[in-house]
Amino acid sequence: MFLLHILILYLVPSNFSKNDNTTINSFISMHIAVAGNIGAGKTTLTRLLAKHYNWEANFEDVVDNPYLDDFYNQMERWSFNLQIYFLNTRYRQILQIRESGKEIIQDRTIYEDAYIFAPNLHAMGLMTNRDFENYQSLFELMESLVQPPDLLIYLRSSIPNLVKQIHKRGREYENSISIDYLSRLNERYEAWIHGYKKGNLLIVDVDNLDFVDQPEDLGTILNMIDAEINGLF
Repeated sequence: MFLLHILILYLVPSNFSKNDNTTINSFISMHIAVAGNIGAGKTTLTRLLAKHYNWEANFEDVVDNPYLDDFYNQMERWSFNLQIYFLNTRYRQILQIRESGKEIIQDRTIYEDAYIFAPNLHAMGLMTNRDFENYQSLFELMESLVQPPDLLIYLRSSIPNLVKQIHKRGREYENSISIDYLSRLNERYEAWIHGYKKGNLLIVDVDNLDFVDQPEDLGTILNMIDAEINGLF
């Protein structure tokens, strides 16, 4: 418990006050987040939407991640380290987003780490009970200090489409990802989205959409987002 109290002091911004009506949840004009499995097209769509709407894009950093290569080569050894790194990074992103006062679109959410990737690793025996319980405790603390996105855009994709996109982008560290691993993640994504009640949700089936090379497909997504945004504000 002592360590947990130290973490609370570390995680809460210095200007945060429980008695102040102005909290970390009330600084931003709009926070949009894009969620989806590996290879669903989150980063690409985030970039396109940021350009179209003149939003600031907040991307997942896969280049400077110190654990990613090690994790895909030895998942059991590095699963906890990687998930804690993601949790820390995502939490800090949310604080920056909420304090910025800008309209920001985020590539992947903190909820995907906690409800999909970490539980999946635990269920596969790649994260110990002790580590998983520690992870969950830390996430619950972080979750209590942040607000969900104003709109969550979920990119739904089949396994064949995910595999095709992963091979197409050719990231070396993703070569070892198995179809079984992707399938497990997809099942958890669908279960999470089915029960998502934290805020506004837009589901986009991307299997038959080429929003990169087909302007009309991107237009379809933009129309869906416009309808959601107009209902938000």
